[in-house]
Amino acid sequence: MATQKRRAAIVGLYEWPKRKDPDVSAMQIKAQSIKRALDDAGLDWKDVDAVYDAGDGEGAGLANIVQYLGLRPNVIDTTQVGGSSYEFHAAHAVRAIEEGKANVAVLSYGSKAATQRIPIGTGGGRAGGSWSTNMEAPYGMTLIANYAMVANRHMAQYGTTSAQLAEVSVATRHHAMRNPQAVQALNDLGVVGVNDITVDDVLSSRMIADPLHLLECCLVTDGGGAVIIASPEVVARTKKKPVWILGTGEAMSYVTNDGDITTSAAAQSAPTAFGQAGVTANEMDIAMIYDSFSITVAVMLEDLGFCKKGEVGSFLEGGRVRFDNPGGPALNTDGGGLSSNHPGMRGIFLLMEAARQLRGESTSQVPDAKLAVAHGNGGFLGSLHSGGTVVMAAD
Repeated sequence: MATQKRRAAIVGLYEWPKRKDPDVSAMQIKAQSIKRALDDAGLDWKDVDAVYDAGDGEGAGLANIVQYLGLRPNVIDTTQVGGSSYEFHAAHAVRAIEEGKANVAVLSYGSKAATQRIPIGTGGGRAGGSWSTNMEAPYGMTLIANYAMVANRHMAQYGTTSAQLAEVSVATRHHAMRNPQAVQALNDLGVVGVNDITVDDVLSSRMIADPLHLLECCLVTDGGGAVIIASPEVVARTKKKPVWILGTGEAMSYVTNDGDITTSAAAQSAPTAFGQAGVTANEMDIAMIYDSFSITVAVMLEDLGFCKKGEVGSFLEGGRVRFDNPGGPALNTDGGGLSSNHPGMRGIFLLMEAARQLRGESTSQVPDAKLAVAHGNGGFLGSLHSGGTVVMAAD
């Protein structure tokens, strides 16, 4: 790793502090977060020459955010692949910087999912279908039902238990209780029992889609934030310790007749990212993995290479992924989508918390953290979905 080329780094970040905020718009969340992230980096609006946007915020579409901010970037990227859009954006920003097309890239996100009471995951099925959804949409397949299907298959195929999957929820809640913003979020959203939880607590919470219980499902919140990625030349004049992006990978996965729904797009994107970075999963101190549901994390821990396929159940036992357990890696140390925030597309928060850990700024700080991986997931895990992997290193 010592000889790994430093091509671009995260130099600024800002996370919107409230998870239920009726007094602002999604676009205001984005704009104000970008300003705070630039301040965090010691940069200004005039430095921005690349803008990455997934079409969130009122009005949607990148043309609106560029106009709203009064920017004239040289690079414009509107990639939208669901929750992993921001990992894709990070990969694209690194390439644009390396090609000399940009020096300061902005990624941002804003959502009012809680205020607008958007039924993420549990909304009813649509009346019709397209060529790609005609075997699902007409029959009421919700997002959570799709993930529950993967969980059932993993259990049948490998003997994984609900108690083992519950370890994901227990660990992330433990981290959330150390994060004041997450604690406030749980209270603002009216969560019953804002405290550490046990495996038994998870298993006794009500069933949402068999075998997934309430405490295995992400929150629905408002929120957002921004990340600034810069060239080595710009890094030299920024305020905070840079977090270098060493490797990236992008992939899509979908159902095939001979496919396995317990294998995700991470199985393709992770080798590319780790290979480019010149490191392996077992070297990671931090694993920021999209946690829409407990099964999402379980499948991706396997596909990222932290354990073999089918062995994640035993891998999770005993609180291994808590930040204060030396077994590691520390999982979703901000509290994750399960216990901190999930405004609809959570990929940007994975980048932010990984960067905080490598800057020594996390509320569940792993001592001397050197390497982190952020892996986003978008779409439906059991059918068409995206996977974006980003490997990062402390300066």
